[in-house]
Amino acid sequence: MPPPRLCLEALSALSGCDVELTVGTSQLSPQDFVNVVALKEFYKQEGFKQLEYPSLGTMSLLDQDQDQDQDQDLYSSPGALTEGPSTAGPEESLRAKMKINPGDFFHQQYDYDFTQVTDGDKTFLRGNESYVRPCGWSRVALRVTQRYDSGDAWLGTGKDAWPVSYHGQNMDGSLGIIATHKGSPSDAAPKFLEAAAAIAVAGETRGRGVYSTPDVKMAEKYCRKFKSKVDGKTYKVVLQNRINPEKRQKCQREDVWLVYVPKGHNDVQTRAIVQESIRPYGLLLKEA
Repeated sequence: MPPPRLCLEALSALSGCDVELTVGTSQLSPQDFVNVVALKEFYKQEGFKQLEYPSLGTMSLLDQDQDQDQDQDLYSSPGALTEGPSTAGPEESLRAKMKINPGDFFHQQYDYDFTQVTDGDKTFLRGNESYVRPCGWSRVALRVTQRYDSGDAWLGTGKDAWPVSYHGQNMDGSLGIIATHKGSPSDAAPKFLEAAAAIAVAGETRGRGVYSTPDVKMAEKYCRKFKSKVDGKTYKVVLQNRINPEKRQKCQREDVWLVYVPKGHNDVQTRAIVQESIRPYGLLLKEA
């Protein structure tokens, strides 16, 4: 396992929160953490300024790209935003603090070093669907076993397991903007992302929701980067999840999945959809 403080830096980069070490109980569970990451991206897409989350309070959605490398901020949401789920407090300087105890948040027993692994033509399945392992990355396991009433079958390798998806974070914002893009072709985003969003704007989905991908290479293109104060190196960070196959919409491209959030849903309903649909189990790190 990488140094705990490096892992907390990675959590800070993903969440836009100041993640601090504690010897007490972690303020959030891994499930709460992925909820925060996904909801911040979703509400930012929707044009909100702030997100209210239990135990964290009000978080700004305006400053979460400040630490990004310039080339990773090509598809950030525009500056003029409407009122968000919460209107309390200052609008541009709310950076929530999150206290995490590595002992109850991470599960070192299931860490796996893929940095020197190459799978070649090998194939792997999770939930009878292809699993592209994160070769080249180091996986820090999250403590998620025996945390759900339905048991741990979702985390296994059998037919009841959920497929694997990767959350590159910025991918959500880019696809959301493309799905509602009305500019000229000259200022449109890359063609492959337009194709990915094409099915999302058809029928009843209209691209409104949380995006992830079964392809770790695609997630890497939209991942967060951060420079560690622990060793001075720059890292990429991605969340490795399992996604509920009954809640997932497949887009035109096989490597883009959408968890749809219907219009009219309030904050509690939206959070429930994310919690029922996406479960994290790994924090992936890779030197940039």
